[in-house]
Amino acid sequence: MKFNPIFLEKIWGGNRIKTVLGKDYDLPNCGESWELSAVEGNVSVVRNGFLKGNNLTELVEVYMGDLLGDKVYKKFGIEFPLLFKFIDADADLSIQVHPGDELAAKRHNAYGKTEMWYVIHAEKGALINSGFNREITREEYVEFLEKGKLTEILCFEETFPGDVFFIPAGRIHAIGKGILLAEIQQTSDVTYRIYDYERRDKEGKIRELHNELALDAIEFAYHSEYKTKYESESNKSSEIVSCPYFTTNMLRFNQKLEKDYHQLDSFVVYMNLKGSFSIEFETGTEVVEQGETVLIPASLENFNLVPLTPEVETLEIYIK
Repeated sequence: MKFNPIFLEKIWGGNRIKTVLGKDYDLPNCGESWELSAVEGNVSVVRNGFLKGNNLTELVEVYMGDLLGDKVYKKFGIEFPLLFKFIDADADLSIQVHPGDELAAKRHNAYGKTEMWYVIHAEKGALINSGFNREITREEYVEFLEKGKLTEILCFEETFPGDVFFIPAGRIHAIGKGILLAEIQQTSDVTYRIYDYERRDKEGKIRELHNELALDAIEFAYHSEYKTKYESESNKSSEIVSCPYFTTNMLRFNQKLEKDYHQLDSFVVYMNLKGSFSIEFETGTEVVEQGETVLIPASLENFNLVPLTPEVETLEIYIK
């Protein structure tokens, strides 16, 4: 199943979701394309096949484990557990943090937000912040924040296409100017904004910060490496991130692949980054173009992927 993208205007957005990924929208600054979402108020709607016009929550209510996988449905019920986005930063995003499951449930009756980024495009010198650049205590953090020197203790790394950052709940992070990426995250829209360069919204007001809320959410820990190291092989699913919330593989292929998911017991999502391919199954064929995201129900366990261009590059996501 394919879904209608939900395009969101952002003051920091650009036009790479159109120029690089080929999507069509009528916004001056498109910062995000929500590809597959069950977030209240932004629930994705099917745009192909006999289920066209139904939204994602309705599908889960009707098809339950056949759509999600029995183990996934047992754990999450009718709430689709993941949110898939493309994000285009034409200006620096705010420095922020997300609470974990326990804190989010207590404060917001919501899930926490662990996420990952796969960098599709990066201008020369583009930076991503993930975590701190040295050991830091809560007290030191507050001191730097109050003096307006927060960025001095944050780790900013130059980033390149193909880079992966895993951002567990509690880790401070920010996407820098000139970056287009794919984001896979828990179904949650709880964000604590810590620093926003004194940026103003459409009404000219300084955007709200959430520093008191953020203090209890931040993981005050230093890590020597924040980029995720991985290796990928052609014509094979190569794992790049695996956590309790999702597993993401890189799938690069130039020949027909037979996929067998009968032992997985989970839905599968493809976020197609490069080229085009067809999904051939017993009752039909679906073509997936660059920039498209497609949901494979758990009940469809066997099918073929056939490249329609010399090379295909797609993210493959599911829950183990």
